[in-house]
Amino acid sequence: MKAAAFDYVKPRSLDQVISLLQEHGDDARLLAGGQSLLASLNMRLSEPRLLVDITGLDALRGISVQGGMLRIGALATHTEIESSPLIAQAAPLLAAAAPHIAHRAIRNAGTWGGSIAHADPAAEWPACLLALGGTVVARGPKGERRIAADDFFQGLYATALEADEVLVAAEIPLATAENWFAFDELARRRGDYAIVGMAITGRRRGGVLADTRIVLMGVDSTPRRARRTEALLNGKTVDAAIAATAAASLRAEIEPLPDLTNSPGTKRHLAGVLLQRLLTRACA
Repeated sequence: MKAAAFDYVKPRSLDQVISLLQEHGDDARLLAGGQSLLASLNMRLSEPRLLVDITGLDALRGISVQGGMLRIGALATHTEIESSPLIAQAAPLLAAAAPHIAHRAIRNAGTWGGSIAHADPAAEWPACLLALGGTVVARGPKGERRIAADDFFQGLYATALEADEVLVAAEIPLATAENWFAFDELARRRGDYAIVGMAITGRRRGGVLADTRIVLMGVDSTPRRARRTEALLNGKTVDAAIAATAAASLRAEIEPLPDLTNSPGTKRHLAGVLLQRLLTRACA
């Protein structure tokens, strides 16, 4: 199939983008990397009347430290994040997760902001942003506002963005010597969407865990925090017994949604496997 007919515009400013969104509402779609949007257009799952190409806006690019936070512009590509020395130092979880995203051609084109705004529950960046306690920076007709990642993902492909707002960047606390992270996912083939994926962050002082965040991808309609299992791990020193206990807690805590090839039971089992594996690596 081919996309339905639509008008196309490439604005020169963010204010022009916001004005177009106000004017056209749900009939407009933003084009960044296009890795999800173009497929949905061709399958006519999305039929906007206007495509607003934001790729010419330099204000949405760049990876930098501002105000003591790591700021990643919405148009930063997956490859730029994967290869950035600043990312490797300030947010190593992202550097670890990036190679799991699809394939090189998609990582070269797909964008950080596009992935977060699309809010696919099986995607890596939404899970990582939530695990890192990040913040979405949105711009609309009333100016700029910040939305905590814990409040941003609201349902299947649904976010807290208003119809006339643009995701311009996301901010992440800078990693310190006490921070630790782990990431892995299980997929049928490298580059496929994960059956189950997991991002973990926290602080470790003298081997004792604190501020643990466990976020699962591919098990719910949004990236899913395992808060009961997080609480179980806080204040503990990880060993094989604690890792096994945490895996059992996680399996009891989650109610995974099935997909075309995997049952809830399969996903529940694999989530426990991932957690136990990642915690075992951490204690090693």
